[in-house]
Parts: sequence; structure tokens; C-alpha cells
Amino acid sequence: MAFILDEINKVNDIKKVDSRLYSQLAEEIRQFLIKHIAAHGGHLASNLGVVELTMALHLAFDISKDKLVWDVGHQCYTHKILTGRKEGFERLREFGGMSGFPKHHESPCDSFDTGHSSTSISAGLGLAAARDLLGEQYKVIAVIGDGAMTGGMAFEAMNNAAKLDTNFIIVLNDNEMSISANVGGLSQYLDGIRTADAYQNLKGSVLDSLQKIPGYGERVVNRIRKTKSSIKQLFIPGMLFENMGLTYLGPIDGHDIQKMIHTFGQAARVNGPVIVHVITKKGKGYTPAERHPARFHGTGAFQIENGLPASKKTKADYTDVFASVMNLAAKDNDRLVAITAAMETGTGLKRFHNQYPDRFFDVGIAEEHAVTFGAGLAMAGMIPVFAVYSSFLQRAYDQVLHDVCLQNLHMIFCIDRAGIVGSDGETHQGIFDISYLMTIPNLVLMAPKNKWELADMLKFSFSYDGPIAIRYPRGTAYDGLKERRAPIELGRSETLYDETEIALLAYGSMIPTALEVRDKLKELHYQCSLINARFAKPLDEDMLLSVAGDHKLLVTFEENVITGGFGQQVKQFLTDTSQDIRVLSVAIADEFVEQGSVDQLRKELGIDADSIVKKIIAEYVGR
Repeated sequence: MAFILDEINKVNDIKKVDSRLYSQLAEEIRQFLIKHIAAHGGHLASNLGVVELTMALHLAFDISKDKLVWDVGHQCYTHKILTGRKEGFERLREFGGMSGFPKHHESPCDSFDTGHSSTSISAGLGLAAARDLLGEQYKVIAVIGDGAMTGGMAFEAMNNAAKLDTNFIIVLNDNEMSISANVGGLSQYLDGIRTADAYQNLKGSVLDSLQKIPGYGERVVNRIRKTKSSIKQLFIPGMLFENMGLTYLGPIDGHDIQKMIHTFGQAARVNGPVIVHVITKKGKGYTPAERHPARFHGTGAFQIENGLPASKKTKADYTDVFASVMNLAAKDNDRLVAITAAMETGTGLKRFHNQYPDRFFDVGIAEEHAVTFGAGLAMAGMIPVFAVYSSFLQRAYDQVLHDVCLQNLHMIFCIDRAGIVGSDGETHQGIFDISYLMTIPNLVLMAPKNKWELADMLKFSFSYDGPIAIRYPRGTAYDGLKERRAPIELGRSETLYDETEIALLAYGSMIPTALEVRDKLKELHYQCSLINARFAKPLDEDMLLSVAGDHKLLVTFEENVITGGFGQQVKQFLTDTSQDIRVLSVAIADEFVEQGSVDQLRKELGIDADSIVKKIIAEYVGR
């Protein structure tokens, strides 16, 4: 059997396909995506929802020269297929393989690298402004999901785009979902548009009704027609966008290719910014993803026949521990509230939401707002817990600094996915939070060695009076060292093994690696102390002075970039206090980290046990 997809091997090959075969091609693309994502994992539901939309964009525009910017970019798989990258799906999201996000180095058809939300309109506007300044001729199309429209940056960009007097197209992909279900006023507004009568029908019915008014109807209709804004300005579903200075087209069926091609043609003729509102179904064509779009937003390998994970989860992860402690604590503390930025499921707050709906707040994809909203809650006497991924918290650095820590408010930041997260690549690795949080006065920064210590740190944070952050990694919670459970004291470390020669000082997720390093060094007859740092800020200065007095080498371990990190703070303190001890910092080099398995990436970065042992021996023996 011949497949249409076999004939698509480079950009614009889709233009050769007979329009009567578009539906068949869409089905082939869906089956291709399901097959490969089931094998490798990836973003399924969002990609299944935009198959026809992507096809229509490629048919309506010349993607070899026109600039297509995908917001977040996790929905770009069909775009990659249509630009000649089918073979890349054999190594999707693997180390050295094809990224699950747009990457300009992969193809010039990826006009802008994305990975975080609400950026496409700003980037597209920049491309359009450069086009006009350079006198070039190409179209710029920014595709943004309805969930990403809750991010303030998108509105900042639309406000700026209104000043543009040349063509710039924004495609609003409205599927009623971001990662978790959409929330807030914008979502309700879009719901109203989805259920409204088509504009032309509304216009006709209103005019007909007015004309029937005896004596006055015709004059009212004529007056309306003469107004500057016309009847369209009174009744168009997209008045929000029209009032911002954008021409609004839609809503249209995001699975009707011919209708979208026609509408994109109209949009391309507008002399200014235009927003095309398309309605799609997330997970379309695969029943499990249609029923559970949040679960199939980002998925590991799964069984195609039923959608169940290919491998069963046997142990709790750190997110599960966080969820359990939050629920138990909320029973006894009615001032405890939870905040998420459209990540209810991913951060483990779904059960909290179910049990304490009045104390749960999903603010949408709006991390800056989430932090300052939490600051307001804290100022009024509540104890807000903001559960957020490390790479997303960095979007709200100013709010953490200015609105929370400057006022020394009791707000808790539970930083999930801290450290290397794996297959999502550069934009999602949580390897900067230690560095950017260490710079902020008043903020306490902790990390647990295992699941029990995470529980203890959470309980400590509930009673601590001030801003406090706990970072923990993705994946199965470490359950070793259960017998070592010293009480949590502000700024105090925990000595696990006390010997001489070499002191291993590990922070958070690096404790299991440090244990492995200690065992390997012990086999080589080196004596090693092992200390669980617990706190990056404040440092345990008494412990550092003690270690400096009876060890020859101090090795710090952290899953963070070296610049501005835990190791550098330790080294600075020992230098400032004139301590005679060598310090070796084990951390990630000052670079972005691509996708791959966590174990593979640690090895490549030189922070796995074998690599660290070699570094320690070279440092210890070589001096």
C-alpha cells in the first residue's frame, strides 16, 4: 500500500498533494506520531490536535521563506515531519537525536527556538520589524495556544503589535487546554466565543430585528452603519482583540483544512496585525489522549492499544511525597494554601485541589503573577505554597526578589524538576535555580537527601517565618539512609560519615552519587567524610570551619551550573576566612544541557560517580 507520507521528504512537498487526499495524509501523520511517541515518549495530545492546522499553514504559506514561530514548541512534530525530518523521530528526544522542540540548528524552517510559554508573539513581532527594516518580503506567523494566552507577556506583545502597520499573523490555537485545564477570565471569554453564533448570522439577525421596528428601525440601522466601528465593532466575538488593535478572524474549525487555507489567505492580505482564531481538539484521533489530554500532554513510552504506560511506576517520586505532606498538613493548618501556574497534575496538587478547593489557586501560565499573588496572600496572613518547576520559576525572578523577599514574607517555593530532567532538553533542565536564588537576601534555600527529608523540610517550612525554597528532582524519590534523620535546624548540615582526608559535601539530589563516590574511594583506601549540606543558604559555616581544620580536600556536589552555585559559595567563604584547604567543585559547566536520559547526561557532564572519582584522585594526588 502506498502512503502519501512517503512522498513528503522536504519542505513544500505537501503542496504537491492532491487536496482530495488531505484527510488521508492527516490520518497517516497521526498514526506516525502515535507509533513513534508510544516508543520514545514525547508530547502527544498537543501534536495530535494540530495536524490539520499545521498542514494548512504549510499549504497557505511558503515555509521555506516565511517565518513560523511555535509558542512553547511542543506541538511542532507535524511541522518537523513536513520539513523533511521524519527519520529524526527514530531518536526523538534522545541524546544526540532530534529535539522535541523547534531548533534552528536542525532546520532553517524552525524560525525561532522555543520551549517556554507566551513568547511567540514577541518573537514574531521582532521578526516582522526586522523584515520591514531590511526591506525583505516574507510573512511572519506566530502560533500560540489558548493556555499560553494567560501569560502576561502575550498581552504585552499584542499591545505592542497594534502599532505595526504591516502584516503580522497570530494564530490562536484554541483547544481549551494548556497542560492542565485552562482557568480564568480569558478561558471564559474564549468559551463564549466558541459557543457564540457566527458573526455573519448574528449581524443579519440583529439588522433584521432592528428594521422591523416601526418608524425607527431603518434609521437606527443606517446610523449604526455610519458609525466608525460599524456593527462589527458591536457584536464581533473577538472584541477583546479588536480593542487591542488586532483584526480578528474566526473562530474557525481547526480541523477543516480548506477553510483554514482560505482564512489564512485573508489574513495575509491584512495591512497590520491580525489574529486568526482556530478551534482544535487536543488528542484528536487517539481515544485515550482525547479522554485524558493532560495525561498525554507529555508522556513516556506507552501501549498503543490502551494508552497505558509501557512500564509501571513502582515507587513514589518526590512529587508524590510533596503531595502527601501537603494534604496532611492542610488538615491541621487552615492558613495553608497552594498555588500552581497551570501545572496542577505535574506538581502534585490535584489531590489538594480535590480536598481543599477553596485553598487551591491555579493562576494559569503566569508565574510572575503567581509569585506576587502569593506575596499578597502571605501579607494577609496566609501561608502560600507555590509548587513550580525549576525552569519555570526563573520566569518570576523579579517577583521573588522584590515582592516576596524584600518584604521577608512567609511564602514557600516548592521547586520541582530541579536538576537535570532529561528528554525535554535545554529549555527545561532545572540547573540554574541555586545560582539565581542564592543572590536574593532573606531567602532560605534547602534540598533533601531522600523522601523522608523532603517531608521533614516541608514541615519545617510551614513553621518558618520568612521566604523559603525547597528544590527536589524529577523521578523516583531516593529511599536510602532512612536511619539518618536528624532534626532540621536552620542552616545546619548533617554529618553522615565522619572520617579524615577527604570531605564530600553533597547538596540534595547529589547525595546518592556522593555515597557511591565514597564507596569507590574507600575501595582505593581513601578516608572520606560525607556531609549532607541540607542548606545552600544559609551555609553551615561552623561545619565548614571544622572540616577545613581536619581534612585536606573538600569536594562539593551539586546538580546545578557551577557559576554562582553552592560550590562557589563554599569556596568563597573558605577563602574569605583564610582556611588552608583545597576545594573541588563538582557541578555542571557553564553551558546549556541538551536532551537525553538523566544517567547519560550526568556521564557526559562529568557528574556521575566514576567521573567524579577520577577528578578527586587527580586533585588529591596531583597536588
